[in-house]
Amino acid sequence: MKRSSPGKTNKLTHFDTRGQAHMVDVGGKDETHRIARACGAIHMQPETLRLILEGTAKKGDVLSVARLAAIQAAKRTSDLIPLAHPLALTRIGAEFESDPAGCGIVLTVTVETLGRTGVEMEALTAVSVGLLTIYDMCKAVDRGMRMENIRLLEKKGGQSGHYLSV
Repeated sequence: MKRSSPGKTNKLTHFDTRGQAHMVDVGGKDETHRIARACGAIHMQPETLRLILEGTAKKGDVLSVARLAAIQAAKRTSDLIPLAHPLALTRIGAEFESDPAGCGIVLTVTVETLGRTGVEMEALTAVSVGLLTIYDMCKAVDRGMRMENIRLLEKKGGQSGHYLSV
């Protein structure tokens, strides 16, 4: 699954030598350009997908609201994930693709920063909240929607090297 991983460790870095949780010290790391891409999907009834794609859902433009939610979630990741560092993000992109055959929508988020730690958590959080927002806006017509396959696609920058999901 991994293409390249110099500096990879099998040690859990969020625990000290006594096994207590702590925020990883990134002060000694170099600032580098860091990028993470994550994706996930939400599946629904065909009629629900039609409402979303036509923009006729009762609550409005579902995908525009979900895009804003994904962006906001990336920016607020450190408020949600206790040991995540607050980061100055330089770019957040959220792209939707309809999947008529699978009766769903795929959300891919790209997050970038110039910093000392990666942005994987920001990308994964953004995907999760973006999909949850679609669910929230459409649950009145389809409570059976399901989110799945939320995963990291790619990570670049930093000591651990380039990760690319296959």
